[in-house]
Amino acid sequence: MGNTGMMPDDRRNLTLRLSVLQGIIAAVFGVLAVGFWVFQIVQYEEFKDRADNNHLRRLALRAPRGVVLDRHGEVLISNRVTFNIALVREQVRDLDRTLRILSDATGVDEQEFRDRITRFSREPAYRPVVLIPNASDELRIAVSARALELPGVIAEEVPTRRYPTSALAAHIFGYVTEVREEQLARPEFTGIGPGAIVGQAGVEQAYNTLLMGVEGRREVVVNSIGREIEVLGTEKPIEGRSLQLTIDADVQRATEEMFQHLGYNGAAVILEPQSGEVLSLVSLPAYNPNLFATGIDRASWSALNTDTLRPLSNRALQGRYSPGSTFKIVVAVAALEEGVSTPERQIFCPGSATFFGRSFRCHKAGGHGSLDLRRALEQSCNVYFYTLGNMLGIDRIHKWADALGMADRTGIDLPNEVQSIMPSTAWKLRTRGERWYPGETISVAIGQGQVSTTPLSMAVMMMTLANGGTRHTPHLLKAIDEGRGFEPVPVPAPKSAVQMKASTMKAVGDGLWMAVHSGTARRAMLPGRDISGKTGTAQVISLGAAQAAKGKMDVRHHGWFVFFAPRDNPEIAGVIFAEHAGGSGFSLPIAKHAIETYFAKKEGLPLPVIEKPVTAPVVIADVAPATAPVAPPRSGGNP
Repeated sequence: MGNTGMMPDDRRNLTLRLSVLQGIIAAVFGVLAVGFWVFQIVQYEEFKDRADNNHLRRLALRAPRGVVLDRHGEVLISNRVTFNIALVREQVRDLDRTLRILSDATGVDEQEFRDRITRFSREPAYRPVVLIPNASDELRIAVSARALELPGVIAEEVPTRRYPTSALAAHIFGYVTEVREEQLARPEFTGIGPGAIVGQAGVEQAYNTLLMGVEGRREVVVNSIGREIEVLGTEKPIEGRSLQLTIDADVQRATEEMFQHLGYNGAAVILEPQSGEVLSLVSLPAYNPNLFATGIDRASWSALNTDTLRPLSNRALQGRYSPGSTFKIVVAVAALEEGVSTPERQIFCPGSATFFGRSFRCHKAGGHGSLDLRRALEQSCNVYFYTLGNMLGIDRIHKWADALGMADRTGIDLPNEVQSIMPSTAWKLRTRGERWYPGETISVAIGQGQVSTTPLSMAVMMMTLANGGTRHTPHLLKAIDEGRGFEPVPVPAPKSAVQMKASTMKAVGDGLWMAVHSGTARRAMLPGRDISGKTGTAQVISLGAAQAAKGKMDVRHHGWFVFFAPRDNPEIAGVIFAEHAGGSGFSLPIAKHAIETYFAKKEGLPLPVIEKPVTAPVVIADVAPATAPVAPPRSGGNP
């Protein structure tokens, strides 16, 4: 009889399979239950925030940078309202079409828009990307007229830097731009995001943290296509702290105007001798910082960088030049302080002198005859200082150049200062692997050869001499407003101080006073002001090489004038450097005009006005005629 029923083994297998299936189903439901518990209870807040963010937007509001004033309260840098045309990417469905229409409406190259969008591609899509900074009224109207075709294109109101209309004090102020991508990794930019406006030069860079302020934010509700439908709240931005500088705007203006009136580029630094406060710092040619504040275009940026006159370079603290005869002040101080000479010692100048088998000439062909230190400074006699330099040797000259501030960075609170070059035996061995030859000292003694200094270092040298030996750190920041009014900042500690003999101060001071009142710097004389100073003419290249270089480069001599005033208890000290002026003659009226402006303002008198063209002879009376370069002697003189 056949078996039509299910066998016991089959039943057991079926039961096992059903049990396994039930277990799997139970496990799946268990996993789902745990998942729901995790998502709905454990991670509730996180997913709630995510859901909220689907319709909430927090938009940054740029903080105005702090205002900058001069020492008397004149506003130097302020802010103004401008409009940027920006793109909110999440509101754009067809990016190519939007950019094409925007380019047609504004006349801006479509590729420029794409470049900016690419730069901010990692930013949230709801954050506006600025496509046209500082948009004109015409551009805003053109965009507004096609608003229906340009969803996601908005006009943002933003605070923008306002600088003086000219390039006044451009190298003091510096400029601002959007932070560069490579800067974001630097410690000083911690907490700053892409698109932030930061200082890139000058005071704007040096005190960027103080000036930046704190961004605000605006929280809004948007619909499914990103259109704003409700404002939930606004947190106003906090303006950056206001700064008061040590600069006197009128003295700054007067110095720059006289440079421009005479038609020369160069640099000037005027200091307050008792503190190191910078009253004026000029570097010409300059640039207009407003070009950067509104977003500099490629053509303008390229023009500034390719300009052979280097308008972006701050000549006052980044340019190094031979100091010429102004360096004789350092040699005079060194000779008196080291005891190798006295103020009364007479040295005969026949028009040239021979050292180590080579003839070194004076600027006066017939010579000055016998003169002491005071008259040597007055007449800028080369032979006198050749002799002192030979007696001192390079290392003792270096010692006093360092003490007076010419062998180190000054420490000014501006970025990118370069160090002056003051040679010594150790310096040459370290930098060139060669010994110093005594014959090289002869040229250094009159500020030629391998000595090279910044105008700022020269101003520090005169400040140190004027106050009796304290080398203050030059600085621009005077006070900060933290919301309670301006409060003075601590004055930087002096770099060093030396005690010079009273006889040294008297002799050198007399010589510098005589130079202005009866010597090479007579054109700087100002009745009643007792100006003391020293001219200097520095060759760009030797006279022989200059003949060969004519037409290929500007070979005219540079002109220097260093000064302090008044003679007793000086109130100002500084330097004027006229680049390629042909000699020191053109630096003198610039200094005179700046000094006259300072004292007129102090005493409540009308400020001097430049009324007629100023002409000056090409003065090269204090430069030694150069011969073709020769190898330095290898023996003789001081070791």
